Amino acid sequence: MTRSLPARLGLLAAAVVISVYSAFPIYWMVVSSLREPTSLLHRISLMPGPFTFEYYRNLLELTDYPAHFVNSVVVAVITVVVTMIFSVMIAYAVTRHRIRGKKLIVGAMLYAYMFPPLLIAIPMFAIFAKLGLSDSLTGLIASHLTLTLPLGVWFLWGFFKNMPFELEEAAMVDGCTRLGAFLRVVLPLSLPGLITVAIFSFLLSWTDYTFALIMIGSDANKTLPVGLSSMVGSFDLRWGEIMAGSTLIALPLFGAFALLSQYFIQGLGAGAVKG
Repeated sequence: MTRSLPARLGLLAAAVVISVYSAFPIYWMVVSSLREPTSLLHRISLMPGPFTFEYYRNLLELTDYPAHFVNSVVVAVITVVVTMIFSVMIAYAVTRHRIRGKKLIVGAMLYAYMFPPLLIAIPMFAIFAKLGLSDSLTGLIASHLTLTLPLGVWFLWGFFKNMPFELEEAAMVDGCTRLGAFLRVVLPLSLPGLITVAIFSFLLSWTDYTFALIMIGSDANKTLPVGLSSMVGSFDLRWGEIMAGSTLIALPLFGAFALLSQYFIQGLGAGAVKG
């Protein structure tokens, strides 16, 4: 049905308000990271300038931010790789093979995802301490998998369930093995869903604060969110460096969404359809 002019104007105004409301904190973060100290603390202005890279230099030269950045990259990349491998295997198995209680398995994994991270982190820390994995990136990766793996299995389960099995049968009739049909047919067609799971997994691991705060105790193994929060002291609040560090944390996320947004939207749409 054709909307009236007032309805379209109202919808446009609502979209503009929501967009400005969502984008303004990001804009303020980036601009504040480039302001001069006097401009940042004593003069409030929505217009940028004058600019300086002093906060970025201080962050990279006088703090452990580069080491924390490397730790975050290692943890996030390994979390994504492990999540992709196991979520694809589990989701494909429960959709293509007769497994008793497969809906219960997927439902239980999704139910475990609903627990607050803090509720899971404390008992996991006690377990990892007995296993010798406390204060290690390995233990942190294992804890991140409790968030990313259930989400990946649940999402790909819905994605594979809506993919016709006849496509694999046609490939096997043409001479492919079951594994060949999976690699040559299923995975290429599942690319939007796989990219969506990878982005979500990276986002959850990259921005995690709760697990990193509890699992990591030494400065050498801290990740970016915990390392950045350590700059907030009782008597010294380095707003410029905090804004610069937050901007650098957000840059990989912006890049991932900018480059993969088409696949991300396709994956969300395909994974949300019920079969």
